Amino acid sequence: MTADMSRVGEASLEGWAERARSRRSRVRTKPRLARRAGLRFALYGRMSTTAYQERESSSRWQREVAEGVIAGHGVIVAEFFDVGISRRLPWPERPQAAALLSAVAEPDRGFDVVVVGEYERAFQDDQAAAVAAILDRHGVRLWLPEAGGPVDLTSATHQALMLLLGAQSKREVLRSRHRVLTAMRGQARMQGRYLGGRPPYGYRLADAGPHPNPAHASWGRRAHRLATDPATAENVRWIFAQRLAGRSVAGIARALNDRGVPCPSRVDRRRNRHRTGEAWTLRTVACILANPRYTGRQVWNRHGTDDNGAAGLDGDEQQRLAGEWVISQTVAHPQRVKILALALFRW
Repeated sequence: MTADMSRVGEASLEGWAERARSRRSRVRTKPRLARRAGLRFALYGRMSTTAYQERESSSRWQREVAEGVIAGHGVIVAEFFDVGISRRLPWPERPQAAALLSAVAEPDRGFDVVVVGEYERAFQDDQAAAVAAILDRHGVRLWLPEAGGPVDLTSATHQALMLLLGAQSKREVLRSRHRVLTAMRGQARMQGRYLGGRPPYGYRLADAGPHPNPAHASWGRRAHRLATDPATAENVRWIFAQRLAGRSVAGIARALNDRGVPCPSRVDRRRNRHRTGEAWTLRTVACILANPRYTGRQVWNRHGTDDNGAAGLDGDEQQRLAGEWVISQTVAHPQRVKILALALFRW
């Protein structure tokens, strides 16, 4: 026997021994009652938003699908369900998925198999293959409704199925994102519609009638628009006037503090509990002077996250380049500082 063949045989023997130890461990830790009742399944589920989804209903339908897949093979004895988590996040970064992976490594985990209610609820792209490989190392199988039961990583058919499901899941995310963003661009540019977010300092939210979507309107949802806030609008006008007169941003912040003018985070404490609300800062004044919404035009897509959904290092969203902004074609809200602001903006 050559040295290479010897090494291959040794590696194969070590692999066999590891699998044998894993099988013995599973037999030792599996109660007799579980053997009589069948396999013990841990269910993993996920819902991405809490604003438009309800946890109990989402969990119920995913569980019902999973129970249909495992019928006659065992029962679900544990459930791990992530709420408000994007499928783009890898499992170690999802609280419940991470807890499931941690439990899998325990010898007395209490379950033998992991089942999901829908591939696209649990995985995106090639996540399923990576998770299945981790589970397999601990002697735990992954069951999918789309596979009709257990996933076999050695099967060419299942490998092709996983690739297809991963591509389909990724395509669905991209397609939904494209539809939503295209619609929002049109709503902001053509209609000047307020699309959510915190009203800028100097403005408040006002009722704009029934929601333009008939279904949302039938549920009682209302549309909103920006209206002048009489308590703070004059402060905005004063800031722009001072800047046009040549005063520095730091000088404006210092003057506002000397005059005892409440800073934005003090005015709106409910949305700014993470800030002290003690004084105006150079950054606060600079942000007001750089906000084109003071011209009366609706501006959307000024800020956002990167392609992976991550925000900036300080927790704030990243500001996009001016060329990526969507600006309404007509005036959408009061132009309290129109003339002053236009002198500072160059789109």
